[in-house]
Amino acid sequence: MKRVVLFLITNLAVMLVLGIVLSVIMSVLGIEHRSLGGILLIATLFGFGGSFISLFMSKWMAKKSTGAHVIEQPRSDVEKWLVERVAEQAKKANIAMPEVAIYDSPEMNAFATGPSKNNSLVAVSTGLLHNMSQDEAEAVLAHEVSHIANGDMVTLTLIQGVVNTFVIAISKVLAGIVDNFLNSDEEESGGSWTYFIFDMIFQVLFGILASFVVAYFSRQREFAADKGAADLVGATKMRAALERLKVNHPSQLEGSMMAFGIASGKGLMDLMSSHPPLDARINALK
Repeated sequence: MKRVVLFLITNLAVMLVLGIVLSVIMSVLGIEHRSLGGILLIATLFGFGGSFISLFMSKWMAKKSTGAHVIEQPRSDVEKWLVERVAEQAKKANIAMPEVAIYDSPEMNAFATGPSKNNSLVAVSTGLLHNMSQDEAEAVLAHEVSHIANGDMVTLTLIQGVVNTFVIAISKVLAGIVDNFLNSDEEESGGSWTYFIFDMIFQVLFGILASFVVAYFSRQREFAADKGAADLVGATKMRAALERLKVNHPSQLEGSMMAFGIASGKGLMDLMSSHPPLDARINALK
């Protein structure tokens, strides 16, 4: 419940800020909402703006939503080992030392997040620490460090921004066409309820289709992160970690944290999954 409330409040705040910025820009420039210029401005601002605000807030959101404890000073041998391994891998990958955190969850999982290669977070679950060997856990850490080194957070943010912009723009154009057709005998249809209803319907439909595109790119980044982990710690350790994940609990991570986690939930459709099947990832490493 805490995660849901935080998610809703954050998104409402983002929408409010973007709405205010949009109103000011359109008022200053004298652009109409239903004009082509207005539609493109709205689509770009909300498409890219929302994605980049989420990116810059990603570390804060991850810590709050998972209750992750950032290791400032190691309090145990396990924490000391985690910090040392991440520091060693970050140096090999030529990135700044990420923050290292632990969050309480029975699943074996970990995730990386942050706005840039030099401002990032690697977090692991207590379930992973309790159920994986050190070699397996080291491979998982290397996978997350590889996500950071590859710039995957920024890459998927750009992809999401482009996709969002197209979804919003196309939906508004089609909603305008439908609205004009249904209200052709009215002088003004700018505030027509049909426009807003069809705009929402089209955004939902095209948003579902767009999620296939984003999920495809996310799966490709997983293969790349697996390869990066194999380069850092060896393919044998990475394969062992993936084999271990076959007995994992369903993922409790959400949004971008799931996309950059080591394991995902059990999706109903592979095409909608942010991660490739484990067997495919294991075979790719052989």
